[in-house]
Amino acid sequence: MHNNKNFPRLLPVFIVSLALSSAAEAEIVLYDKDETTFSTDGYVNAFYVNSDVDRAGEQYDRRQARVKMGFLPNYLGFNMGKQVDDLKLGARASFWVTINDSETNGTDTAIDVRQFYGTVANPGWGEVLIGKDFGLFARSNILLDELLAGYGQVSDSLGLVDGGGVSFGNIGSGYPYPFPTSQITYRTPVMEGLRVAVGIMDPVDTNDSSPLGKAYQKNPRTESEITYQFDVGGAKIYSWLNGTYQTSDNTDSSVESVTSKGLGYGVQAKMGGLSLTGSGFQAKGINPFFTNNAGEATLRNVDSNGYLLQGSYKLGKNRLALSYGKTKDDGNGVVGSGADYETRGIALFHDINDNLKLVAEYNQFQIEGHDSDAQNEDTDTFAVGAVLTW
Repeated sequence: MHNNKNFPRLLPVFIVSLALSSAAEAEIVLYDKDETTFSTDGYVNAFYVNSDVDRAGEQYDRRQARVKMGFLPNYLGFNMGKQVDDLKLGARASFWVTINDSETNGTDTAIDVRQFYGTVANPGWGEVLIGKDFGLFARSNILLDELLAGYGQVSDSLGLVDGGGVSFGNIGSGYPYPFPTSQITYRTPVMEGLRVAVGIMDPVDTNDSSPLGKAYQKNPRTESEITYQFDVGGAKIYSWLNGTYQTSDNTDSSVESVTSKGLGYGVQAKMGGLSLTGSGFQAKGINPFFTNNAGEATLRNVDSNGYLLQGSYKLGKNRLALSYGKTKDDGNGVVGSGADYETRGIALFHDINDNLKLVAEYNQFQIEGHDSDAQNEDTDTFAVGAVLTW
């Protein structure tokens, strides 16, 4: 498999936040007066990383040491809330940076805006979100990943070992990344544990492969998610079902339309210090790494599917997590041909206090090509670092 040069420059937009749907719990309130609030939250992390790369072709085999951030990048967020009559108005903006400058361009830690949205809510009818936020398809799959604050996979074939951005966690080996996008989304109130979200998203080109034509979409991309929380036998259960649908046409009549559709699902059970999570997805005409088709690959009506199985146990200030994820792609991935992507991980998290966490993780990532051994890769990574939040 050849190195994909688009990955390193696209990496800064591939990760989710601990504040996907609301401000971080450790937020600092800067203003609270006259039913108006303004607060800030943030996330800073860094890891010492050592990766052992074994790819087809001895010229790629090496052991690479790095000091870089983990699956979640560093960010600074701001939140606004204001009560006006029976409406609760809100807004969030989050700004994300990498801590690794470019070897070719000096200080290259550009600010990237992942979230910039406003909300209008009422306890009786729910909430409307307008602006830029993470998508709904695969949202809970990634938000409830037990290794979210860890490191995860760094495929060398995808340009991640030497990249200036983040690692991929379980993206591409268990779920696609719900890319931030412009949207108008409605959420119902929580009704005895049940909540429904439905949104229209800015559509994406998936078949722009003709020099004589132009891809277009007559309708927006639609996404939705249903979540249900309940207690049974002393266990707290959180379950979800999400999906996406879009059709992309082309003004060149010789180019076939591409209908993209995906389904995500999962359940998490917590009892005492034990947590068990299982999730999966099925998709057609969707990039298995990221839902907005970053890099503008010409997608075909072929399948991808994956699953993620995890368990963790928290004892005092320590939490041990085990993870196994796999994605099977028939050819929509950035490498352009079918492959299986597999990640195994074990991580230990130690809380120094509510705002500081130490992390040690060992991760094994594997690519097995469907058509050729030249795609194959085995990369083992050890990472140890710290996470600071407020």
